[in-house]
Amino acid sequence: MGTLKSLKEIDVNFQQFCASHGILSIEDFLIHDVKSLVESAEKLSNSDQLKQGVNQLMCILETHHQPWMNGLALLEDRQQKKHYLSTGFESFDVLLQGGLREGHVTELVGPSSSGKTQVCFQVASNVAMKLGSVVFFDSGNSFSPTRIKQIATCVSGSAENQTGYQVRLLIVDSISSLIAPVLGGSNSQGYVLMVSVGYLLKELADRHNIAVLVTNHMVSGEGGNLKPALGESWKNIPHVRLQLSWDHASTSCVRILRHPHIASGTSANFMIP
Repeated sequence: MGTLKSLKEIDVNFQQFCASHGILSIEDFLIHDVKSLVESAEKLSNSDQLKQGVNQLMCILETHHQPWMNGLALLEDRQQKKHYLSTGFESFDVLLQGGLREGHVTELVGPSSSGKTQVCFQVASNVAMKLGSVVFFDSGNSFSPTRIKQIATCVSGSAENQTGYQVRLLIVDSISSLIAPVLGGSNSQGYVLMVSVGYLLKELADRHNIAVLVTNHMVSGEGGNLKPALGESWKNIPHVRLQLSWDHASTSCVRILRHPHIASGTSANFMIP
């Protein structure tokens, strides 16, 4: 976050007043007790101007930043609006304590021919039949932050239209095939694109209460061990990371690599039709 000096609308006297209370940045202001700051201002001769400065800074933050929510509001949002979507695989749903979480980006990683696309089709079919509309993108589609914004507009409108359907699930198969070609070398634009797409997907999931499922292939890491593609910059984007494998006995295994409240390493077996 920026310094108060970077805000041209803020008067110098108010900046100096804030500095005397150890408030030099927007972050400092956010964690400071505003009521205490106003009480301090009231003791000074220019209290009216200083209190006006407090109100002005609050207005700037509300205008240029997303609405602030306290912990109780976030918990209520999670409990009342963010539900689980069944994958259509009973043991898969049990492992995830209900299925794919609305508001979350879930990444399914696995080597070639591990069944990622088949799982996506099964999940899409199950959600479409029981709950609502699904948006499905494969690696042949044009994909970019601009395209994601267009999808966001479509998803937002679906909640208000008169057709009776609402998008509940967005699937991107495979996101690594779309992003990997622009990565590498000294050009940083590819990494900017990747991170931008990731955060747009997270914003889309949270704002519109939909589940986002993306697939990612695996590449060779240290010692020849396989690891998810797209590297460390992408690693922290998904809320949930799952690894899919196949044991050559018509049984697939899904293992949790990362989850907000389920232990990593937990796994379940299931059958892909």
